[in-house]
Amino acid sequence: MFIDILVAEIGSTTTLVNAFSGINTDQPRFLGQGQAPTSVLEGDVRIGLSNAVADLAKNLNADMIEYGEMFATSSAAGGLRMTVHGLVYDMTVKAAKAAALGAGAIIKHATAGKLSEFDIEDIKDIDPNLILLAGGTDYGERETAAFNAKAIAESGLKIPVIYGGNIQNHRLVEKILTDADIPFYITENVYPKLDLLNIEPARRIIHQVFEEHIIKAAGMEHIRDMVTGNIIPTPGAVMEASQLLQSAIGDIAVIDIGGATTDVHSVTKGSDEIAVMMTTPEPFAKRTVEGDLGLYINAKNLINMIGEEQLAKELDLDMKSVVANYKPIPDTPEQFKLTERLCLEAGLTALERHAGAFRYIYTPQGRQTIAEGKDLSIIKWLVSTGGALTRLPNHEQIARHISDCNNAATMLFPRPGRVKLLFDNHYIMASLGVLSKRYKDAALNLMKQSLGI
Repeated sequence: MFIDILVAEIGSTTTLVNAFSGINTDQPRFLGQGQAPTSVLEGDVRIGLSNAVADLAKNLNADMIEYGEMFATSSAAGGLRMTVHGLVYDMTVKAAKAAALGAGAIIKHATAGKLSEFDIEDIKDIDPNLILLAGGTDYGERETAAFNAKAIAESGLKIPVIYGGNIQNHRLVEKILTDADIPFYITENVYPKLDLLNIEPARRIIHQVFEEHIIKAAGMEHIRDMVTGNIIPTPGAVMEASQLLQSAIGDIAVIDIGGATTDVHSVTKGSDEIAVMMTTPEPFAKRTVEGDLGLYINAKNLINMIGEEQLAKELDLDMKSVVANYKPIPDTPEQFKLTERLCLEAGLTALERHAGAFRYIYTPQGRQTIAEGKDLSIIKWLVSTGGALTRLPNHEQIARHISDCNNAATMLFPRPGRVKLLFDNHYIMASLGVLSKRYKDAALNLMKQSLGI
């Protein structure tokens, strides 16, 4: 059986392969999905990819699968681990973190000011895939970013560096890193002037660097034997899909509640009314990842947040028995009840952390209202993706509870009943994000099909 395009999602434990046909027509179709255990830790990603393709063939009742192109997203081999370094934490460091998170990175370390010897030791211990160096507005402070580039150069590190700081440092940073034989990339300043974020150029170049260097990661060396198209981090692919969808249907928030983390993406400029109340700038497209909110690896943490006695009473469960037999994919009525309650708690908490809020300050003129954080007050849609919010029996009720979270009207989020729900029923949003790199119209068409638009 010949298939136009396959898109692989290479996760830390599972590899999915999604099949699409009619990509170059006005009627592209999602054909089906195969899956298999990821084989990066076995030393060769091709094993898991081949097994997932074989599973796809079985699901499509085909003897074998041949394909024209294969794209991929990956969170295997530790995902995209980054450290970010800037001048002032609430300015250039915040901008650099926003760029890295939006690209799908896991930020392992962030520093403000000049790197100390202990910071360098921390970076060596972390052994990130990529370092993002920022600092100074354009034509502003120059010394810190130059000092940090020299500190990295003298450390013996050979990790690729992206420089997204003061434009006046380009030639100096280039010379420092070239002389140290460190791979480097220059991009636009992530914080070119006060209260202005410019993270999209950095986000794009992070994807480029990831694609160039992921194929060197242990177990991933032979990925190009099968994958012919783009390879980007899986969370970064969801951001690509989110931005594409927002351009078609309006402002959105996207939530993915997983076994280890909960990701929230939002694409909105916010309201003009609240903009004048904001204390610091926020990115148009923002991602947050909550490493303590997961339905399996962090289930105990969620249980503690709610309270085991409260859960036992609320759900009428023998909590000790249910927790003792708890699985990544629930298979009993009791496990489903607990998983759905934990899913709701993870979603509510992650959205509250992602969205901004009103704050009150007291001045000589009296009390004033300010707004801090991301303004989601004019989003139209909440999109649910990932296994939990597309596969759990009561996922629609869970999503509705999450979307109606702003009862007290203190969050920068619409009041209850004003947000419409969409569900990534085919669970292909990440795949379509990477597909959109080359086939934007087809990716949007397929996304609308999955969302039932």
